[in-house]
Order: sequence, then C-alpha cells, then structure tokens
Amino acid sequence: MNRNRGVTGPKGFRAAGVAAGIKDSGALDLALVVNTGPGQAAAGVFTTNQVKAAPVLWSQQVLRERRLHAVVLNSGGANACTGPEGFQDTHATAEKVAEVLGVGAVEVAVCSTGLIGERLPMDSLRAGVEKAAQELADTDRAGLDAATAVMTTDTRPKQSWREHPDGWSVGGFVKGAGMLSPNMATMLSVITTDAVLDGDALDAALRRVTARTYDRLDVDGGTSTNDTVLLLASGASGATPDPEEFAGVLEAVAHDLVKQLQGDAEGMTKQVSITVTGALTEAEAVEVAKTVAEDNLVKTALFGSDPNWGRVAMAVGRSRATVDQHKLGITMNGATLFADGHKAADRSEADLSGVDVEILVELNLGDGAATVLTTDLSHGYVEENSAYSS
Repeated sequence: MNRNRGVTGPKGFRAAGVAAGIKDSGALDLALVVNTGPGQAAAGVFTTNQVKAAPVLWSQQVLRERRLHAVVLNSGGANACTGPEGFQDTHATAEKVAEVLGVGAVEVAVCSTGLIGERLPMDSLRAGVEKAAQELADTDRAGLDAATAVMTTDTRPKQSWREHPDGWSVGGFVKGAGMLSPNMATMLSVITTDAVLDGDALDAALRRVTARTYDRLDVDGGTSTNDTVLLLASGASGATPDPEEFAGVLEAVAHDLVKQLQGDAEGMTKQVSITVTGALTEAEAVEVAKTVAEDNLVKTALFGSDPNWGRVAMAVGRSRATVDQHKLGITMNGATLFADGHKAADRSEADLSGVDVEILVELNLGDGAATVLTTDLSHGYVEENSAYSS
C-alpha cells in the first residue's frame, strides 16, 4: 500500500487543490479531480441521514447516469440546511466546472464539508474553480493538494494507492475526523481507477466494499449530512479486471483510508477495534459492535485505560441483537475477563495503557461476525466539538 499516491496514481486522472478564500485562514479549500478518460464510468454512495446537504442531492441526481467527468469539492462550508438557494449554489458550482472544462454540468459531482447552515461565498468559489482548472496535473503533488484541500478538523491529508500486477490500479483520498458513524460513509472520499469497468460494475463493487470498510468506522455515532464516496474509472490502463480481484484491491485501499480516519479522529488517544463473533447473523454482529462503539461509558473507560468489562456487557445487552448473557464472553487485549455469565479474571489482567485496544465479544449463538473500528471519548474531543462553530 502506498500512501504517497492518491487519486492521481491511476492513469487518466488530473487533480488540483487551491486556496479559493472560502476559509478565512487562507488554507487550501477547493479541490478538483478530473477524469480524462477514455472512459467516464462512475458510481457513488451517500449519507443515509434524512437531512441531506445540497451537494448530496445534486450528486445523487447526476450519478443516475453512472458517469462523471469531474468532481469539485470544497471545505470551509457544508452547504447543508441552506434551502433552495443552497441547491442553486451547488448547481452553479457544477456549471462553473463544466464551463472551464468544456463538459456538461450533469457530468460534474459536487461535495462540500464544513459548518452546517451557512451559504457558500460563490464569488470566491467560482474564482477557485478557475484557479484549480489552471493548476490541474497528474502528479503525486497535485493529488496530495486535492486531499489537503478537503480537510476540516483533520490534522493531516489521507490518501492511498495500490497497483495490481496486471497493470491497473486504485487510488483515493478521504477526509473526516468527527461526525463519523457507519451509516454509509460519514466523510468525503474520492476513489479513482484506471481499470476498464462500466458503471454497474463500479456500483456493485463500491456498495459491497463500503459496507465492509467505511460502514465499519464509528467514532461518535454522528451521521453527517454530507457523506459521499465516489468511484471513478478512466479505463486508461486498457485492462479489464476480474470483478472479485477488483473488489479486493478496492477494499484494500478503502480499508487503508478508514484506518487513517480512525487514527486522525478528533481527540483520539485510543484506536479501538471491536470484534463480535457468534452472532445469529452478520447484521446482528454489526449491531452489537456498533452499540459498544457508540457507548459513552465504554468510550470514557477506554480513555482512562480502564478495562471495565461491565460497561461492555451493558452495551452488548442493550443492543437490538439476540444476546444470551449465560453464553457471553468478553476479552480485552487478549485477557478474557467475562465468560459464561460470570467474571472470568480480574480486570488487572487486561493492559489498556497503549494506544491500541482490541475488544472481543463472543455471543456463541451462531456464525455471524463483524469488526467495527472506533476511538475513545477524550477531553480533546469534547473541547474541539464544543467550540467548533466559534
């Protein structure tokens, strides 16, 4: 896996990241990713939140044709809960990209991230699109600039690239540090490939992979209004991959991006994996793991390096999955603390003093299993989110 390359790693893609003046800080805040072909197949997966930002509504519409020529992304403003005017701003953004690239607006997806409820500074945004179009390049630096331009509370850009021996590759970037919960994607991510694939194949692969990667990260239970994952294929390699092999490489890249999200989550001091085995179904395993991941009492115990398995047991029991406490087992960092309905070892057997924490919940009821990634709940998370809009 190569984290020095991203969306410009696959052939047939150019990118740019510029400072358009959307952010008062003067940091990079507008990214443009362009597919130069020869193919323009695309697919997308979006937030399940019933309150959807204008860019999500627009991009859902244009992706009905499973074709994209470009994606424009801005940080510094979510353009969510902005009414009809906000949707008009998104449409105008797509039209501006279409104008400078000489394509149709229906071939342009739009993504935004930042504070909810404010209109975007459209004069700055339009000027930024023109600037980005002039700086488009297929270099690693251009891809990194694009990954940097979408950052909000992220402390570092996140990108990944992997090449298949047959000559095609997959690359991408992601942003996100808070408001992360596995109800689709919970962040903005653009993934590119130079493999020869049609829109239906991309859609099938993306939905399958999203369910096993982006959907398995749950930092705080907050499903964003703007969540978007886009997958674009240029076909520039000339190679048509086996669907299973493509899904495997796509999943490897997506998993790497998700691990980077976890490692840069707001206030993170613990990187936590919660594995549930023995559930009646995979869906019930996910339900249990997600309930544990979102529980504030569990998360604060983890922040204190306290192996409080009782809080884990409580969270497991309040999930909507089938649970039998007399068959339940809980292991923390290799120490089995609870088994068959009673205490199995002293809490001191589990050492949670390091950054990585592994929690294993054994339901012993069936074959369903799943792993969800999360973090602890720290002073830093509370302080950052209590002052986000000020």
